[in-house]
Amino acid sequence: MSREKKKGSCLKTALIVIVVLAILGVIGTALGKKDDKVKDATAGKGDAKSEETKEKTEFAIGETAEQKGIQITLLSTTESSGNEFTTPDEGNVFLLCEFEITNNSEKDIAISSIASFEAYCDDYSINQDILGLQVSEAEGKNQLDGSVAAGKKMNGIIAYQVPAEWSTMEIKVSPDFWSSKDITFVFNK
Repeated sequence: MSREKKKGSCLKTALIVIVVLAILGVIGTALGKKDDKVKDATAGKGDAKSEETKEKTEFAIGETAEQKGIQITLLSTTESSGNEFTTPDEGNVFLLCEFEITNNSEKDIAISSIASFEAYCDDYSINQDILGLQVSEAEGKNQLDGSVAAGKKMNGIIAYQVPAEWSTMEIKVSPDFWSSKDITFVFNK
């Protein structure tokens, strides 16, 4: 056999091997996806264990959420029309949200009312309201900012200015800056 025929034969063999491996890879991937779909379809049917292992992601007023040893509770919410010195914009009210944070982890944590909290009122993004914080401080409530040592607690207010006719509020809390999971508190007026 000539040298060129040998090269052509080797190339054909190599191409056939590559094509066969590619086809086997596609078939294996397809079978793996089919198995996942079967597992997903059967996982929720009467399987109490699968329901228990689902991690709760939304919490209501009074419920305690925990993440990496840090417990967060939205204790209460209060609407306020302000005081003689500070009032919300026309048609709005201050919504004062009181949180308690318990640090049962082994390290100190930093809580920032700006960086740790993200809020939505009726699906619109809103920011903390400084005037609302002044009202809460006049009532003897602290702003929710600072560090919490391991084994210690923090209590304070996050204030928002919302329309007087608001319907649903959603507050996402990130107690650990490095975590990708937020704890979400959802409540209605």
